[in-house]
Amino acid sequence: MSSPSKADDAHAPIHTQIRDLVTSEPIVLFMKGTRSAPQCGFSSKVVDILDELVEDYVTRDVIADPALREGIKTFSEWPTLPQLYVQGKLVGGSDIVVEMHKSGELAALLRAVPDTSAPADVTPEILVTDAAIAAFQRFAESKTPSVRMAIDREFDVVLELEDPRPGDLVIDLGGLSMAIDKRSASRANGVTIDFVEKANGFKIDNPNKPASVRALSVEDYAAMRTAGKPHLLLDVRTPAEREIASIEGSELLDDEMMERLMELDRTTPIVCQCHHGVRSRNAASQLVAIGFREVYNLTGGIAAWSASVDPRVPTY
Repeated sequence: MSSPSKADDAHAPIHTQIRDLVTSEPIVLFMKGTRSAPQCGFSSKVVDILDELVEDYVTRDVIADPALREGIKTFSEWPTLPQLYVQGKLVGGSDIVVEMHKSGELAALLRAVPDTSAPADVTPEILVTDAAIAAFQRFAESKTPSVRMAIDREFDVVLELEDPRPGDLVIDLGGLSMAIDKRSASRANGVTIDFVEKANGFKIDNPNKPASVRALSVEDYAAMRTAGKPHLLLDVRTPAEREIASIEGSELLDDEMMERLMELDRTTPIVCQCHHGVRSRNAASQLVAIGFREVYNLTGGIAAWSASVDPRVPTY
């Protein structure tokens, strides 16, 4: 491992930002894409290894930030990506991470990192509706059932009729006892649990869950346009493809547009569109990663739009 670069930062403010990040966060991965959607095989490989060994770490997407992409290379004096930093020091890229994982050296290094991701004894506020309490009582055949809730890093929730485990926080919700591990507790504040009789299942609302890409059919998008809902339609295809066919009102996602996006309010609704919906899904994931809260992927792309909504748009 090496320390951060000795390069002169006087004319490179991005170096200061990088140094502040790697010295304030115990584990940082500079990668192409995001943890949930890596954009290259090398980044994906490192994410898989880290996910196996640790619960929480910070990632930064160099594709979404060209200045960061070049800055991290000069900062570390390391030419390739991804790059993994642990406790302020560069571990290396994909090959080194893989070798250290095979030897057990990486696991030992990460075990030495203090775990600050699970605050001690933080009791979240959880609302369980009367309908949900009655359902738990019915399923458990008990007036005061014990329910255990776990929330993983993707904010997926698992509810089980189970007694508390050692170290769990236990919350008396009146009519049931809710147990939750301390790591999940940090993700649970404000959670509402309801029971929907028609669906015969529990409905869980977690306001802490990060935004995700929403699938949007061409029919629903047509209705959105008819209703006049303000939004930005981004075409992630090549300029040559746009010469063949385009959806009215769309704008090309190029470097200039990326600069505009960085200045936009993150609540701006965005619809991403390509030929068949694959490239646009990846682009939409990148926009979510940089903070946009309402991002749609047009399912089937311009091909589906032409086939089902506007046959005047050429196909290719």
